[in-house]
Amino acid sequence: MGARKELSIKGKKVLVTGGAGFLGSHLVEKLGGNDIVVVDDLSTTPEVVLPPWVTFHKKKAEEFTTNKGFDLVIHMAARPSPEDYINFPVETMLANSIATYKMLEIARRNDAPFFYTSTSEVYGSAEKVPTPETYWGMVNPNGIRSCYDESKRFSEALAMSYHRQYGLDVRIERIFNTYGPRLRGEGSYGRVVSRFIVQALRGENITVHGDGLQTRAFLYVDDWVDATLRILETKKLAGEVVNIGSDQEITILDLAKRIIGLAGSPSKIVFESPRVDDPRRRAADISKAKRFLGWSPHTPLNEGLGKTIDWFRERV
Repeated sequence: MGARKELSIKGKKVLVTGGAGFLGSHLVEKLGGNDIVVVDDLSTTPEVVLPPWVTFHKKKAEEFTTNKGFDLVIHMAARPSPEDYINFPVETMLANSIATYKMLEIARRNDAPFFYTSTSEVYGSAEKVPTPETYWGMVNPNGIRSCYDESKRFSEALAMSYHRQYGLDVRIERIFNTYGPRLRGEGSYGRVVSRFIVQALRGENITVHGDGLQTRAFLYVDDWVDATLRILETKKLAGEVVNIGSDQEITILDLAKRIIGLAGSPSKIVFESPRVDDPRRRAADISKAKRFLGWSPHTPLNEGLGKTIDWFRERV
């Protein structure tokens, strides 16, 4: 992976929604030296980790207003856990509709680049895996997951409308399954990696939905941060959509077995009912990221899982 030059955004005034969350907090740490404002209602964040130079507003992104000028707007506020967004569908949609509109208006008012963290969920049950950015998606528009899938698709469409109508520098990142320290792990709201790790460390049964043969491709958070910084600093990316994830699939059953082994756990695997509209396979086609950014993942799954298990071991 090529060396990344010094950030062109250094010393800038940056607004980050969702900046206290799992991914947001890791990114904000790397934006040191900037005048950073974080907006987060902490609805998905059990542990707030923010540097002292950050100005923090505990508020929903759709309710945030400001007259402050910004050089960059990063909109990350979301409820990415299926159990979470299924239980809070309205709040999920507002963060990816009204909040997106308000953040785009702030960016337009300041003629500032707008960076949006979208998701692989926009592809739905993709017929092509690994999935490229050119794939339009196969999504149930009114199913139980649609509050997240379709609101993310709407946000992408709205951002691109601002790009086409106003010439706003809009950059969209479609994130595939990312994991690492600070990932929410408590109760049913933990995503699959953190839920399996917590269950394994407690010696509880590992709960697998369906037959466990569905696949995902997992990206370690440090690799995600590196890719995101490259998107933010690379010139001539206005109007581009870029997948950031891994193209190495693993079944959920194999993931559970691997975590049990790495954690040295006595846990057993039990099977529960499959989730409605849960995609059977998911992996990223990252050829565009390689071509535009000179980026590809470099953290092996066992290494990343080991670091994540160590982090959770101190907290479980």
